[in-house]
Amino acid sequence: MPKVTPHVCRHTYCSHNASAGMNPKTLQYLMGHSDISVTMNVYTHISFDNAEEELKRMEEFRKAQAEIEKKNDAKAISQKMFKVV
Repeated sequence: MPKVTPHVCRHTYCSHNASAGMNPKTLQYLMGHSDISVTMNVYTHISFDNAEEELKRMEEFRKAQAEIEKKNDAKAISQKMFKVV
């Protein structure tokens, strides 16, 4: 069984909160670090699964954004046509 120390728990706490989307400056404050780079580069660990989830989320965002732009373009065209008539 791996040795779990309070220090290991700090890494886990920081990584889980960062993965959950906590504001990095808030996380820095809660961790008691004077420098954000310590919080983000030493205590925050991500896995392949975290990176994959983030990429999927970004793809869904891009699709939603394209859909909104498509609707806005259609609305602008119909408004122009109405003005011509």
